[in-house]
Amino acid sequence: MSGLYDMNERDFDTALDLKQLRPYGDTMNDGKVQLSFTLPVKDDDKGLAAAKQIAVSMGIRDPGIAYHTALDNAFTFYVVYGGITHSVDYTQIRVDAIEGDQMSMEEIDAYVRDNIKRNLIVIGASTGTDAHTVGIDAILNRKGFAGHYGLERYDMFESHNLGSQITNEDFIIAAKKHHADILLVSQTVTQKDVHVHNLIELVELLEAENLRHKVILICGGARITHELAKELGYDAGFGAGKYAEDVAAFAAKEIVSRKLA
Repeated sequence: MSGLYDMNERDFDTALDLKQLRPYGDTMNDGKVQLSFTLPVKDDDKGLAAAKQIAVSMGIRDPGIAYHTALDNAFTFYVVYGGITHSVDYTQIRVDAIEGDQMSMEEIDAYVRDNIKRNLIVIGASTGTDAHTVGIDAILNRKGFAGHYGLERYDMFESHNLGSQITNEDFIIAAKKHHADILLVSQTVTQKDVHVHNLIELVELLEAENLRHKVILICGGARITHELAKELGYDAGFGAGKYAEDVAAFAAKEIVSRKLA
């Protein structure tokens, strides 16, 4: 075999420099990237030239327009492919991540049964103006998502899915009514950082009600990171690729650690 797949393990280790980590496209360290954006111009040669110039100004070498299509008469979508010279020192990167071993649904139920000895009550919703329920449904509904069952299927969790466009005030009312241990907030709509403002408001309202320290507060969504969640005053944040068992395991262990049960 030759060409693209002719790099053995030793060659790979030699070529890879984690102190100067660059994107990988066709070969190690080539810095190849692909990005997409929309310009408010017609789909013509002048628009293509503008897209290339923007890519160059972003530090992309020899950009090529891999794809372009008119969205309407005045907007065009572009996909650009090219190389960059930028790199990062991967060895110096530190992230605020959720620690802990993964647990199955059965293991989490057993942990709660042994350490908390009662059902944990969960309130979840897409709050504010957010009308998307895919995220909160994936965590709470029995069928879950991608083979990962939701909390409604767990023996030791009592779940209440409030749906979408729930005001922070109504969310707190429901939490108090059900004596919730865990509050889950899903945020999908993120234009102009509306999710950040909404998440901050909820924390402030919980503090005003003297409830913040009594609950496990978790947010999730495609643009949510654990680091952002902690910065906004939440106990944890779960983004793409996280499932009900990740949320349940964290919440249960946090309740035990903080002696909230």
